[in-house]
Amino acid sequence: MATATDEVEYVEGPLLEDGLIEERRYQLQLADTASGDHTLVCLPTGLGKTAVSLLVTADRLAEKGGKSLLLAPTKPLVQQHAAFYREALEVPDDEIVVFTGDVRPDDRADLWEEARVVCATPQVVENDLVGNRVSLAGVTHLTFDECHRATGDYAYNYIADRYHADADAPLVTGMSASPGGDKEEILTVCDNLGLREVAVMTEEDADVKAHTHHTSVEWEHVELPETVIEIRDALNDVVSDRLEKLKQLGVTTSTDPNMSQKQLNAIRAKLQELINNDDSDGYSGMSAHAEIMKLRRAVELVETQSVESLRRYFERQRDAARSSGSSKASQRFVSEPRVKEAMRRAEEFDDLHPKFRRTRILLAQTLGIEDGERVIVFTESRDTAETLTEFLGEHFETRRFVGQGDKEGSDGMTQKEQKETLDAFRSGEFEVLVSTSVAEEGLDVPDVDLVLFYEPVPKGIRSIQRKGRTGRASEGRVVVLLAEDTRDEAFFWMSRNEEKKMEEELRKLKDLEGEIEAEIAQQAGLAEFDSGGEADETGDDSDAEEPDAGGDGEASSADENAVEDDNGTAASDDDGQAGLTDFAGEADEEDGTDPEGTVAEAAPGGEGVEVVADQRELDSHIARDLSTREGVETRLETLAVGDYVLSDRVVVERKSVEDFLDTLVGGDRSMFEQVGDAARFYARPVVVVEGERLYEARNVHPNAVRGALASLAVDFGASVLRTDDADETADLLEVIARREQETDDRAVSVHGEKGGKTLTERQEYVVSSVAEVGPVTARALLEHFGSVEAVMTAGEDDLRAVDGVGEVTAERIREVTGSEYADSAGE
Repeated sequence: MATATDEVEYVEGPLLEDGLIEERRYQLQLADTASGDHTLVCLPTGLGKTAVSLLVTADRLAEKGGKSLLLAPTKPLVQQHAAFYREALEVPDDEIVVFTGDVRPDDRADLWEEARVVCATPQVVENDLVGNRVSLAGVTHLTFDECHRATGDYAYNYIADRYHADADAPLVTGMSASPGGDKEEILTVCDNLGLREVAVMTEEDADVKAHTHHTSVEWEHVELPETVIEIRDALNDVVSDRLEKLKQLGVTTSTDPNMSQKQLNAIRAKLQELINNDDSDGYSGMSAHAEIMKLRRAVELVETQSVESLRRYFERQRDAARSSGSSKASQRFVSEPRVKEAMRRAEEFDDLHPKFRRTRILLAQTLGIEDGERVIVFTESRDTAETLTEFLGEHFETRRFVGQGDKEGSDGMTQKEQKETLDAFRSGEFEVLVSTSVAEEGLDVPDVDLVLFYEPVPKGIRSIQRKGRTGRASEGRVVVLLAEDTRDEAFFWMSRNEEKKMEEELRKLKDLEGEIEAEIAQQAGLAEFDSGGEADETGDDSDAEEPDAGGDGEASSADENAVEDDNGTAASDDDGQAGLTDFAGEADEEDGTDPEGTVAEAAPGGEGVEVVADQRELDSHIARDLSTREGVETRLETLAVGDYVLSDRVVVERKSVEDFLDTLVGGDRSMFEQVGDAARFYARPVVVVEGERLYEARNVHPNAVRGALASLAVDFGASVLRTDDADETADLLEVIARREQETDDRAVSVHGEKGGKTLTERQEYVVSSVAEVGPVTARALLEHFGSVEAVMTAGEDDLRAVDGVGEVTAERIREVTGSEYADSAGE
């Protein structure tokens, strides 16, 4: 339903504010499709993809209740979506919340419970899911903005898996102006997000064409000055020299400094083969390869950016070479005479890169002669963004717009600064926005008169995103600057070819929506057949569990295949061999510990097991993997001791083979300090060495490796276990956690917190460490006797009077507390 105001019709509906969403038939059509099933929505940049998602969200919240979750790749984009939702939805502003890394995890958990709409970056939601701080069960609509990112190991994929597995009534909408370069890429995105429908609108559709304007694209060539060419050629000579050394090693036949990155990657792969075969030439070759990459970066900066950017890069390389632990590649780079000469000439260069002059002329034409109002200048380098902002600021009102944090030695912008800058640009407080890639994707930047590419970008998707900043409300213009006979030209052709291919694929996708959907359905059917389940043919939003949701259908622990005999004891596996869990509890019975006196529940609520992971371990994705397994709950902490806590007595320190060997080669003793800390706080420290070729990966004598392993086991009392990869490590952690918490009925207890323990916690810890009675029995003892001192001086009969303390445990406590201390070293 729509209402007319000043000849413009607006959409009406439940939870929609009146007079805010202009009625556009293509948006309504896309929203109608997306409301019916998990849908990929493809729409050119600037034509209101977010409005489509909002219409679906309003419909779902009105019909199903629950909450809506919208994910976007950058913080400014998340803030923008939240502002739009607050304006357009009849939902209290405090129920539309923003989740980014700037919001404390504990605060996010509280906000989640009260929110109806959450706009978030995917990494934050991923962390909250792994840390068991939020649940997707009540989310009735999940939007993935810029969904073409859902490839590889991006957080979107994990969140989608969890959503389809956990949500009571799931509905997914994926949005992108450029979903992929070909049909296979689009199918990959659909598969990763669980999308079953495809809804496409192009600028050729009549409904869309009425809301678009022509954008002209111009390519302007600039000629480099002689000095810049000489600096570039000097650097390229060094590249050729280093390639000649690699040629002598037989890993390349070319010494062309302009060889492609693909060729350089192939060289690196061959060098890695030499290293794997214990050929020392591989190490020297890899160092030369690293130096080539530094030189290539320097060439790219002087060619396509500015001499000032090159000067800053040289300075950072000098600082790196002076620092402790600097690589040989860095040291050779700054000490090479031809590089030093190039540095000197760059420092003496006092002219402008020709792109600077051309940029100033184009802006003067647009803002002065043509009476334009706004211009965006895109550049790849923060150094260039800073230099351009300073240079253009002498003639125009100019501000920079870059991402957060530090990169390439340049200061980033805070989220608040980003928002203030965009608001000021929208309101016309300044004319020129100089931006890095952070403003490419989806930001609601006002329609501008000129988008200037300081250099072409090699990816078609990024080119499309940048061009979408103009031509929205009026005729738009895009100018791309290319330095002649440089990498600019290669990037230009790469981007242009990929962009044409994507535009063609989008048109094909429009024609082949049905075919794509049929292929998606076929893939889903095959997956369902493989899992032995029945296909969901309804296509509705019923509460039926999605096929292959989160991988929960697979056995998740070593004892899944075990069966219980009449006495309730785990029998051996079908192959007749005992599993790890068959040996559960034997050690405790042998050393006299009373199984009944060890502890309490395994995890909150008594369901499944809990694994506590250190926040810094998220890069390995082990915790993420564990969080998808049935009967396993994960919790994130900033652990002072260890990487994973599996019970009150087991902590795991995980080391990759490379990290482990670095300890031996670099003289870094931190690993032994970490394991020492673990041994002080936990009775059963475990070191997991993850990866293959422990004795071959580096030029380290096998006896040195054996010595380190022996030290961990003998000096620190740690169990040292080997795994091939992260998947196997996750399997091992689950088995240990189940053995500790389910079989031995031990609780998870994090020791050595940085914040320190309360007096009560310290008392419980002291008592629980005696004879390994565990935290629950420790609490029972303290409640019965009233103090640590009273527990320690109690007799066996008095100890046995406490619930959970048997004869063996009472004897063990008295043995530990009443026996004289005998120094084993002095015996």
